[in-house]
Amino acid sequence: MEEDKVTGRRGERPVSRVRAVLEKYRVLQRLLLLFALLGTCMVIGDGVLTPAVSVFSAVSGLELSMEKEQHKYIELPVACAILICLFALQHYGTHKVGFLFAPIVCIWLLCISAIGLYNIIHWDHHVYRALSPYYMYQFLKKTQTGGWMSLGGILLCVTGSEAMYADLGHFSQSSIQIAFISVVYPALVLAYMGQAAFISQHHNFESSYHIGFYVSVPESLRWPVLVIAILAAVVGSQAIITGTFSIIKQCSSLSCFPGVKLVHTSSTVHGQIYIPEINWMLMVLCLAVTIGFRDTKHLANAQGLAVITVMLVTTCLMSLVIVLCWNKSIFLAIGFLLFFGTIEVLYFSASLVKFHEGAWVPITLSFIFMVVMCVWHYGTIKKYEFDVQNKVSVNWLLNLGPSLGIVRVRGIGLIHTELMSGIPAIFSHFVTNLPAFHQVLVFLCVKSVPVPHVQPEDRFLVGRIGPKEYRLYRVIVRYGYRDVQKDDLEFEKELVSNIAEFIRSSGECDKNGFVEDTDRPSDKLSPVSTGIPLWEEDGDLDASASPHKDIDAQNIAPKRKKARFMIPKSAQVDSEVRRELQELMDAREAGMSFILGHSYMKAKSGSSFIKRIVINFYEFLRKNSRSPSYAANIPHASTLEVGMVYQV
Repeated sequence: MEEDKVTGRRGERPVSRVRAVLEKYRVLQRLLLLFALLGTCMVIGDGVLTPAVSVFSAVSGLELSMEKEQHKYIELPVACAILICLFALQHYGTHKVGFLFAPIVCIWLLCISAIGLYNIIHWDHHVYRALSPYYMYQFLKKTQTGGWMSLGGILLCVTGSEAMYADLGHFSQSSIQIAFISVVYPALVLAYMGQAAFISQHHNFESSYHIGFYVSVPESLRWPVLVIAILAAVVGSQAIITGTFSIIKQCSSLSCFPGVKLVHTSSTVHGQIYIPEINWMLMVLCLAVTIGFRDTKHLANAQGLAVITVMLVTTCLMSLVIVLCWNKSIFLAIGFLLFFGTIEVLYFSASLVKFHEGAWVPITLSFIFMVVMCVWHYGTIKKYEFDVQNKVSVNWLLNLGPSLGIVRVRGIGLIHTELMSGIPAIFSHFVTNLPAFHQVLVFLCVKSVPVPHVQPEDRFLVGRIGPKEYRLYRVIVRYGYRDVQKDDLEFEKELVSNIAEFIRSSGECDKNGFVEDTDRPSDKLSPVSTGIPLWEEDGDLDASASPHKDIDAQNIAPKRKKARFMIPKSAQVDSEVRRELQELMDAREAGMSFILGHSYMKAKSGSSFIKRIVINFYEFLRKNSRSPSYAANIPHASTLEVGMVYQV
């Protein structure tokens, strides 16, 4: 046992050293973030280039089936039409057409395997020897610089493999591994061996045609193969588009991308999402590079650099995962990095040489996306730090007394906040400049959780801030990504009903009437399964019409809305709880106001020129990005927007 402990400690020492170094130096953390964002931006660039390359390459087979003067005017319009249809159908989701994907891919793999096997048998059955690494070495030794530069084109044989990780939202890890090893990889090997066998007997086809695959297809099968190739290109493009949506969603949740609208297209599979803004942006960029290049060579060079950069970044980050997450030996991580990293650097350098031949596109796109993501991350961090530093403590609230040092007017004030604990700075800013507020205050936090639906009994978490006489409540409302938020009137009734149930249940459990607000929401919030039924109507209420005993509000205006809680007769309600429910009903009858905080970030005086530009650009992005979904359901007539300047 002692030996195990010693070896365990020794094994953990490199891990702890690496983690300690990363935690100690903020420069390393920032460099690691930039490196990860580089790979992310290249994936987004791949989402632009892969559909363009796949569809345009498939459509380019028309040059063998039509006269040369005709196909020049047909290829580009057909490719653009297919791309427009591909992106226009994204909002339907893959689950509605996904049943077609598997047959299309299976037919495509079977087709290229059969054609490859035919070419091997018909043209050169000795081509299987090319599988030996010896010939790869001889090729590089003989061609030298030319062979090294050709690696950028050879890289296209493995493009698309990075999209398999995006499919983890749809399939399990083991299913992807089995499908690739047993079906996809053998089919690709046969296809490329067949093309090599054909080329070995036809050395001059490139002088007339650009697409070697269609030349190796028997002439009687070219039209059917063309149709299957186009369908397979659409399916392959769908995978990388879905991957782009997925990675942007993850970046947005990590505060590394501006707010976007997420549409979950499936009620059962969480990974199937659609982002309208990103979809149309990808379509415009994809059409731009297709029309701009009109050549598969330049498009392929651009895609090759994007793919190999993603692979290189993944390898480097994977070496850190081996040490920090899997707690494996640091020598294993270094060996992994050296083996795969050396191969990928070789391909990366070969792709980078073709900068002027199309490889500049992913670099330009990545630079633009990285600037946006870095600025958004920096601004979000600064805004959060300001919120935390200026968060109002509960002690400040307690020192104000039950009236909070201000005039308490009738009604319910609903303050929207992203903080799950503490009191937002926007509240103190409001009461300082306008010393009046509602008799009942509710700090509302709306959260989206990564499940399709949240059951009604788990939706509301209700707590109290300060003593009972303060009439301050905190409510967290949770929605699943497939839940439909109710309109404002239904939501108001449900909110008041759940607060009333919390008051009744807390009155039974806590006789002292004081629940102190802490920094841990779980210590003060309790789920409310079913709220007390709330009956509302205009005019007088007939108390004899209900079998329940009720707590009725006084009739202040002849035509105003009346409200009462329908409490079962079996429930025990003491005078203190009855008084609190009475005030809640009075406030409900007076109306509910929605208070939204609207912050403006501004660089402090004396800040550098670059910082001012970054802050201004962040404000521009924030104004033009998606606001929280709950803001769209708030009635404008009852909304009060409180502005506050954040000096960062």
